[in-house]
Amino acid sequence: MDFGDFGALSFDCYGTLIDWETGIAGVLAPWARGRGLDLTGEALLTAYSAHEARAEAEHPAERYPLILARSLRDLGRELGAEVTDEDAEHLGASVPDWPAFPDSPAALQALAQRYQLIILSNVDRTSFAASNRRLGVTFTSILTAEDIGSYKPSPRNFEALLAEADRLGIGRQRLLHVAQSLFHDHVPAKQFGLPTAWINRRHDRPGWGATPEPPAGVTPDWEFPSMQAFAAAAAPATS
Repeated sequence: MDFGDFGALSFDCYGTLIDWETGIAGVLAPWARGRGLDLTGEALLTAYSAHEARAEAEHPAERYPLILARSLRDLGRELGAEVTDEDAEHLGASVPDWPAFPDSPAALQALAQRYQLIILSNVDRTSFAASNRRLGVTFTSILTAEDIGSYKPSPRNFEALLAEADRLGIGRQRLLHVAQSLFHDHVPAKQFGLPTAWINRRHDRPGWGATPEPPAGVTPDWEFPSMQAFAAAAAPATS
């Protein structure tokens, strides 16, 4: 395969374009300190990740702020630490504060010159709108969990993505899925026969952070340490 074979790129947002680990840890760490929990930020993210994945699987129709709140309450029960309504609502409302990775806006702007850009994200429309302002690019299509009624890695989300590619006249052969999470994105995308590019934001850190370990082995077609590196390969500047 060559990048010239593709007419559209579909993106995960949180973890790939938006630094959700910094955003989530920015809420979890003060909560944990206030409850006397002696856990590192990495340990908190790892413990939290299982609860968010379970909440998304068991409550697919809930909007993402409610998933976040539910996940924190479940984490508190696991750790034996109080979670007030204010704590839960704080995490649920925090998505607009999560920062973009510094390289995301410029990379997206370069890629938009050559490809149609599609978002496929485990989020609600309102929260994504705030994140989109940080990314500074207009996406051809935006597919959220709120629209689809389920969360990745559900097959429904990738069925919706392929239906959108057909609607745009692209077809799955010319669609490349770009994401950080092997669990949420690469495993199901490969099950649908999609080529994928792994933005391995955690290339210099062990563990899985805020995403669960993938349930099966998966080999993305490309791997890059950043969006900047991906854009340099997929949309190289011309002199």
